[in-house]
Amino acid sequence: MMAARPDPPPKDVTTLRQRAVNRLYHRQQQRQLTTTDLKAVGGVFGVTTRTVRRWIDNAAAHQGTYTPKGRPHFTLTAAMHDALVRWCGNAAAAYRELHREKELGTPPTSPATFHRAVQRELSPGQRTALRQGEKGRRHHDVHRQRPASFRNEAWETDHVEASVWVNLDGQRCKPWITWFVDHATCVIPGAAITPHRPSTDAVFAAVRDAVLTGADHRPFGGVPKLVRVDRGREFLSDAVDNAFKAFGTHLVVLPPYTPHLKGTVESVNAAVKHTLFKGMPGYTHAPTSIRDKRGRSPWKLDDLVDYQTFITIVLDWIDWWNNDHTIARLHRRTPAQAWAGDLTPIDTLDAETLHTYTLLRSGAPLTITSKGVRFHDSYYIADWMHGHAGAGEQVHLRHAPHHYHRVELYDARTGTYRGPAFRSDEMTDTEARALETSRRREAEHYATKLTRARRNTSARYAATSTPAQPQRLNRLSAPQAADEIRTHETRQPDAASEARPDLLPRPRPTAGHWTNPLPDNPPASETT
Repeated sequence: MMAARPDPPPKDVTTLRQRAVNRLYHRQQQRQLTTTDLKAVGGVFGVTTRTVRRWIDNAAAHQGTYTPKGRPHFTLTAAMHDALVRWCGNAAAAYRELHREKELGTPPTSPATFHRAVQRELSPGQRTALRQGEKGRRHHDVHRQRPASFRNEAWETDHVEASVWVNLDGQRCKPWITWFVDHATCVIPGAAITPHRPSTDAVFAAVRDAVLTGADHRPFGGVPKLVRVDRGREFLSDAVDNAFKAFGTHLVVLPPYTPHLKGTVESVNAAVKHTLFKGMPGYTHAPTSIRDKRGRSPWKLDDLVDYQTFITIVLDWIDWWNNDHTIARLHRRTPAQAWAGDLTPIDTLDAETLHTYTLLRSGAPLTITSKGVRFHDSYYIADWMHGHAGAGEQVHLRHAPHHYHRVELYDARTGTYRGPAFRSDEMTDTEARALETSRRREAEHYATKLTRARRNTSARYAATSTPAQPQRLNRLSAPQAADEIRTHETRQPDAASEARPDLLPRPRPTAGHWTNPLPDNPPASETT
């Protein structure tokens, strides 16, 4: 048996009724109004001709405009609005306060009437703003869709943190993804993945992957006309700005708290969370029902995917998004089909030129010596340097941000690329792991000490259900307090031990260079 359909909501006929009555009033003024007209309008609105005549009389009383009186409504006063603001949109709490202070008038209105007035006079966005602030109110804003454009006219870029835990050399981490999205076709031409929060090097890696086409890169790319970025410090660095200026690309920095101005990449960020991360082990936003009693994730370290596998999974998802996923805005085409259907020419760069643009320059020229080129207290050498040391040849050094194992050298006079150079005293993988383990243990040691110190310094008070003076709990006995104070005083460094031996002692004052102070009671001057 089929369920009965719900009754449709009542139609708002106020505007239609006003137009119809105004028309009848003008026909009456022209002496063309007939009983047939009255019956026709009354039949549409389900009223008698007598009611229609009362409507016409109302229009005549308001200068030809039908103005229904309407039902009287209770309206909020200024004090009521202030109470809603104080209680952050909690209408029930605001009503209780106003009722106690007798601000509602005589007789006081009912809670239901007050709630209806709040719902009627405040929009959903205003009510959300009272509860959650400006960030919540923005969810109720309406934004227009950008007009259609052509490929590589505008790109959008952003970072997104993966909502899954990943096994990185025996440690849990949540990787970050930096990608560029073409606004016109929704194609993801390039991306870069880092196991930690990305920096400028991740932006440059994603730029190289996005601009280059063919070979190991995707068939989508080229040099865009403009790139929209948020106000992240990685995108606002001088290195990124200079690189895009070298491309001839305009970097558009969006105002703060305006994610809708780069809605294409924000949609990709949301899509990867819902269509990929939710189905992976280690999902961090799993419901509480599948967590343990302490709210921790049930995933063990061995259950998580390793970092290399995670990269493969994300790259496969990008290929699925570009080639198999259809989008309604693209007329149910895939981003690859929309890209292929656009005949706009693509401006490309060769890999060597692009690599040069996306490197940081060290500054002053460096001299090639018998030990190589000195940079950051290390020497960089290469096979091509043989025969060039000791002659005073100078080179400009460029390197990828935070990548100090390899640098690129260019002739200081002509700017010609000479070749790469590698750090000569690079530590081994075993030494790197030992150093990382030592640093982590030291950080954990001091973190434990800091947590214990904060716990000891924070005062704890007894719980109470009645108004009373606060009662401290973590109080020590007099001998215990004296012993702890004595222990802390012995740990205080001596001022003499903190003195800097490199400072010279002050010279003694000499007569002729220093002015001695006057005595408090100078002798009276002799009179002549």
